Amino acid sequence: MGKGPGLYTDIGKKARDLLYKDYQADHKFTLTTYTSNGVAITSTGTKKGELLLADISTELKNKNITTNVKVDTSSKLFATVTVDEPAPGLKTIFSFIAPDQRSGKVELQYQHEYAGISTSIGLTANPPVNFSGVVGNNSVTIGTDLSFDTASGNFTKLNAGLNFTHSDLIASLTLNDKGDTLNASYYHIVSPLTNTAVGAELSHSFSSNENTLTIGTQHALDPLTTVKARLNNYGRASALIQHEWRPKSLITISGEVDTGAIEKSAKVGLALALKP
Repeated sequence: MGKGPGLYTDIGKKARDLLYKDYQADHKFTLTTYTSNGVAITSTGTKKGELLLADISTELKNKNITTNVKVDTSSKLFATVTVDEPAPGLKTIFSFIAPDQRSGKVELQYQHEYAGISTSIGLTANPPVNFSGVVGNNSVTIGTDLSFDTASGNFTKLNAGLNFTHSDLIASLTLNDKGDTLNASYYHIVSPLTNTAVGAELSHSFSSNENTLTIGTQHALDPLTTVKARLNNYGRASALIQHEWRPKSLITISGEVDTGAIEKSAKVGLALALKP
């Protein structure tokens, strides 16, 4: 399948990843191992203040079927079965969370050269129904994201988005929260050789008349080391450095400081991901 507009979740994704991905104030450790028959086992521990969270997950791939099972410290079991391309461009996802009997749902994704559709329905008597779709090409995409609660007969989500892509820049505009929040984002590749990019996101709430502006940048010091920084209009400044010290194994150190209350302690996050 050739390139197309992708899915609705791809609208503004480059800017979001630049501004928010890998930033954290927690301490996180992830270890992935593989069994002889190819099952990936991932153990994750996260320290949030005085709270310690952990989970263990397994992933098994058999031809075009991927099965993920995760158990966390609250004794919840998350299961996802993904069937990739049972037909050209189609993906089927079945998921549920035990013991929540209302969590089961089936999702269908279809990507075409000029369209991308994702729809899901809950496996209950009065299920929630979600639909998102985009039309366009590699340059311009327009789409919508809807959720309908069949039990109440109300729409719980009404979003719309527009994405414009040029050779080295992406501009996006989305209307969220049933028309209450307008987001505009911008992503620009400055230098592909050093993975240098800049981005910005402006969010306006019509109900509170508040604006939030976040700007950020990233730069590769070398092929294995990347630095990122961001700042918003409330004076919160963040930075991180990520190093791939062995293939697929990353260490990330991030920090955040409130420049308007410099006397407060800075937040420091550490993430270590180990893969064989």
